[in-house]
Amino acid sequence: MLPIFSYILIFLSRVLDVSLGTLRIIYLTRGRSKIAALIGFVEIVIYVVALGVVIDNLDRPLNVIIYALGFAAGTLVGGFIEEKIAVGHVTVQVVTMKGGGELEEKLREMGYGVTAIDCFGRDGIHRILHILMRRRNLDQFFELTQQVDHQALVSVMDTRTIRGGYFDGKKGK
Repeated sequence: MLPIFSYILIFLSRVLDVSLGTLRIIYLTRGRSKIAALIGFVEIVIYVVALGVVIDNLDRPLNVIIYALGFAAGTLVGGFIEEKIAVGHVTVQVVTMKGGGELEEKLREMGYGVTAIDCFGRDGIHRILHILMRRRNLDQFFELTQQVDHQALVSVMDTRTIRGGYFDGKKGK
Protein backbone atom coordinates (compact mmCIF):
# COMPACT_ATOMS: atom_id res chain seq x y z
CA MET A 1 0.00 0.00 0.00
CA LEU A 2 1.31 3.46 -0.87
CA PRO A 3 2.29 5.48 2.22
CA ILE A 4 -0.24 8.25 1.50
CA PHE A 5 -3.09 5.74 1.36
CA SER A 6 -1.97 4.07 4.58
CA TYR A 7 -1.80 7.49 6.29
CA ILE A 8 -5.32 8.32 5.14
CA LEU A 9 -6.62 4.88 6.16
CA ILE A 10 -5.00 5.10 9.60
CA PHE A 11 -6.22 8.64 10.25
CA LEU A 12 -9.81 8.12 9.10
CA SER A 13 -10.04 4.74 10.84
CA ARG A 14 -8.96 6.27 14.14
CA VAL A 15 -11.34 9.21 13.77
CA LEU A 16 -14.18 6.77 13.12
CA ASP A 17 -13.35 4.24 15.84
CA VAL A 18 -12.77 6.86 18.55
CA SER A 19 -16.00 8.64 17.58
CA LEU A 20 -17.82 5.32 17.79
CA GLY A 21 -16.22 4.73 21.19
CA THR A 22 -17.70 7.99 22.41
CA LEU A 23 -21.14 6.96 21.17
CA ARG A 24 -20.77 3.50 22.72
CA ILE A 25 -20.04 5.00 26.13
CA ILE A 26 -22.96 7.42 25.82
CA TYR A 27 -25.40 4.63 25.01
CA LEU A 28 -23.97 2.39 27.73
CA THR A 29 -24.34 5.06 30.41
CA ARG A 30 -27.91 5.70 29.24
CA GLY A 31 -28.81 2.05 29.79
CA ARG A 32 -28.89 1.14 26.07
CA SER A 33 -26.42 -1.76 26.27
CA LYS A 34 -27.55 -3.61 23.12
CA ILE A 35 -26.87 -0.61 20.90
CA ALA A 36 -23.60 -0.05 22.79
CA ALA A 37 -22.53 -3.65 22.13
CA LEU A 38 -23.23 -3.34 18.40
CA ILE A 39 -21.31 -0.07 18.20
CA GLY A 40 -18.47 -1.67 20.19
CA PHE A 41 -18.23 -4.52 17.69
CA VAL A 42 -17.85 -2.14 14.74
CA GLU A 43 -15.50 0.08 16.74
CA ILE A 44 -13.06 -2.73 17.55
CA VAL A 45 -13.01 -4.07 13.97
CA ILE A 46 -11.99 -0.63 12.72
CA TYR A 47 -9.47 -0.26 15.55
CA VAL A 48 -7.78 -3.58 14.74
CA VAL A 49 -7.51 -2.68 11.04
CA ALA A 50 -5.89 0.69 11.82
CA LEU A 51 -3.53 -0.80 14.38
CA GLY A 52 -2.62 -3.60 11.97
CA VAL A 53 -1.55 -1.11 9.32
CA VAL A 54 0.66 0.69 11.85
CA ILE A 55 2.23 -2.54 13.18
CA ASP A 56 2.82 -3.93 9.68
CA ASN A 57 4.67 -0.75 8.73
CA LEU A 58 6.77 0.12 11.76
CA ASP A 59 9.50 1.24 9.38
CA ARG A 60 7.33 4.33 8.77
CA PRO A 61 7.37 6.33 12.03
CA LEU A 62 4.89 8.81 10.57
CA ASN A 63 2.25 6.06 10.89
CA VAL A 64 2.40 6.37 14.68
CA ILE A 65 2.01 10.14 14.52
CA ILE A 66 -0.92 9.84 12.09
CA TYR A 67 -2.45 7.21 14.41
CA ALA A 68 -2.22 9.60 17.38
CA LEU A 69 -3.59 12.52 15.33
CA GLY A 70 -6.54 10.35 14.29
CA PHE A 71 -7.20 9.58 17.94
CA ALA A 72 -7.17 13.28 18.86
CA ALA A 73 -9.40 14.21 15.92
CA GLY A 74 -11.76 11.34 16.77
CA THR A 75 -12.10 12.69 20.30
CA LEU A 76 -13.14 16.09 18.92
CA VAL A 77 -15.54 14.55 16.39
CA GLY A 78 -17.04 12.28 19.06
CA GLY A 79 -17.66 15.26 21.33
CA PHE A 80 -19.31 17.15 18.48
CA ILE A 81 -21.55 14.17 17.64
CA GLU A 82 -22.47 13.74 21.31
CA GLU A 83 -23.64 17.35 21.48
CA LYS A 84 -25.68 17.01 18.30
CA ILE A 85 -27.52 13.79 19.12
CA ALA A 86 -28.13 14.78 22.77
CA VAL A 87 -29.35 11.35 23.86
CA GLY A 88 -31.34 10.99 27.05
CA HIS A 89 -32.84 13.22 29.69
CA VAL A 90 -31.56 15.75 32.17
CA THR A 91 -32.80 17.21 35.42
CA VAL A 92 -32.49 20.97 35.46
CA GLN A 93 -32.48 22.90 38.70
CA VAL A 94 -33.02 26.65 38.51
CA VAL A 95 -32.63 29.05 41.41
CA THR A 96 -34.56 32.08 40.23
CA MET A 97 -33.55 35.62 41.01
CA LYS A 98 -36.85 37.19 39.91
CA GLY A 99 -39.32 35.19 41.98
CA GLY A 100 -39.75 32.41 39.44
CA GLY A 101 -43.39 32.98 38.55
CA GLU A 102 -42.90 34.07 34.95
CA LEU A 103 -40.36 31.34 34.18
CA GLU A 104 -42.55 28.68 35.83
CA GLU A 105 -45.56 29.81 33.82
CA LYS A 106 -43.73 29.86 30.48
CA LEU A 107 -42.21 26.43 31.10
CA ARG A 108 -45.61 24.97 31.93
CA GLU A 109 -47.10 26.60 28.82
CA MET A 110 -44.39 24.82 26.82
CA GLY A 111 -45.53 21.51 28.32
CA TYR A 112 -42.87 20.96 30.97
CA GLY A 113 -43.63 19.65 34.41
CA VAL A 114 -42.16 22.08 36.92
CA THR A 115 -41.77 21.48 40.63
CA ALA A 116 -41.23 24.73 42.54
CA ILE A 117 -39.90 25.15 46.06
CA ASP A 118 -39.39 28.36 48.04
CA CYS A 119 -35.82 28.79 49.26
CA PHE A 120 -33.74 31.37 51.08
CA GLY A 121 -30.47 32.61 49.63
CA ARG A 122 -27.93 35.28 50.35
CA ASP A 123 -30.10 37.91 48.68
CA GLY A 124 -33.45 36.85 50.12
CA ILE A 125 -36.29 34.58 49.08
CA HIS A 126 -36.01 32.74 45.76
CA ARG A 127 -37.63 29.75 44.06
CA ILE A 128 -35.96 26.50 43.09
CA LEU A 129 -37.48 24.98 39.98
CA HIS A 130 -36.93 21.31 39.11
CA ILE A 131 -37.59 20.36 35.51
CA LEU A 132 -37.06 17.04 33.70
CA MET A 133 -36.45 17.38 29.98
CA ARG A 134 -34.85 15.80 26.97
CA ARG A 135 -31.23 16.87 26.51
CA ARG A 136 -31.95 18.07 22.99
CA ASN A 137 -34.28 20.74 24.45
CA LEU A 138 -31.60 22.35 26.62
CA ASP A 139 -30.68 25.08 24.14
CA GLN A 140 -34.31 26.20 23.92
CA PHE A 141 -34.51 26.11 27.73
CA PHE A 142 -31.34 28.21 28.15
CA GLU A 143 -32.67 30.73 25.64
CA LEU A 144 -35.92 31.09 27.59
CA THR A 145 -34.11 31.35 30.92
CA GLN A 146 -31.81 34.04 29.53
CA GLN A 147 -34.82 36.06 28.31
CA VAL A 148 -36.92 35.73 31.45
CA ASP A 149 -34.35 35.63 34.29
CA HIS A 150 -30.81 36.09 33.00
CA GLN A 151 -29.37 36.02 36.54
CA ALA A 152 -30.87 32.64 37.42
CA LEU A 153 -28.51 29.94 38.64
CA VAL A 154 -28.98 26.90 36.40
CA SER A 155 -27.61 23.45 37.16
CA VAL A 156 -28.00 20.51 34.75
CA MET A 157 -27.61 16.87 35.81
CA ASP A 158 -27.76 13.76 33.65
CA THR A 159 -30.76 11.60 34.43
CA ARG A 160 -30.54 7.91 33.72
CA THR A 161 -33.94 6.64 34.83
CA ILE A 162 -37.32 8.35 35.00
CA ARG A 163 -40.34 6.65 36.49
CA GLY A 164 -43.72 8.34 36.70
CA GLY A 165 -44.30 12.06 36.83
CA TYR A 166 -44.80 14.58 34.10
CA PHE A 167 -42.12 15.94 31.79
CA ASP A 168 -41.66 17.29 28.27
CA GLY A 169 -45.41 17.51 27.75
CA LYS A 170 -45.87 13.74 28.18
CA LYS A 171 -46.63 11.44 31.06
CA GLY A 172 -43.45 9.81 32.42
CA LYS A 173 -42.72 6.22 31.44
